[in-house]
Amino acid sequence: MSETEKKGITVKIDADLHAQVRQYIEANGMTMAEFVSKALDDELHPKMNIKEEKYMGNMRTMAFQVPEDLFLQIKDYLDRHHMTQKQFVLGLIQDELDRDYEEQQAMAEKQQSEDEPDEDEDEELDEEEELGDDEDEDLSEEDEESEDEDEDEDLDESEDPEEFEDEGMSMDM
Repeated sequence: MSETEKKGITVKIDADLHAQVRQYIEANGMTMAEFVSKALDDELHPKMNIKEEKYMGNMRTMAFQVPEDLFLQIKDYLDRHHMTQKQFVLGLIQDELDRDYEEQQAMAEKQQSEDEPDEDEDEELDEEEELGDDEDEDLSEEDEESEDEDEDEDLDESEDPEEFEDEGMSMDM
C-alpha cells in the first residue's frame, strides 16, 4: 500500500482488549494506526516460525542492550520481515550454532582423513617396500660374492711361502 493513499477502518472492540492495545502501543512507541496496520499485515502475511518449535522445554532469559541506532534498524527489519525480536534473535543464534557445528564436523573429518593414509599413499608405500625387498636381495648376493672373494684371497695368501718367512717361519722342501 502506498504511503499517500490511506483508508480508514473503524471497529468496536472490548474495553479490556482496547486497554491492552493502548498499553502496548505506548510501551512500543507506536501509534494506533501503526499497530492496527502491523496487526492486519501480520494476519494477512503470517510470521515465519524460525525454529521456535525446538524451544518448548525449559526457557531461560537473555537480556542485553544495543545502541539506539542499531535498535531502530532491527525494528525496521523486523517490521519488513514480519518477525518478532525473539524470532529474530533465536534465528541468529541457531544459525550461528548450526554454522559452528558444521565447521567442527568438517574439521573433525579433515583431521580423520589426515590421520588415515590415502589409498594412493598405501600403494606407494607397498611399491617402496617391494623395491626395498629387491634391494635387500641384491645386497645379500653382493655380500656373498664379496665373502667368496675374501676367502679366495685368504687361500692365495696362505699359499705364498714368502709370507711364512716374514712371520719367522720357513718351509723347506
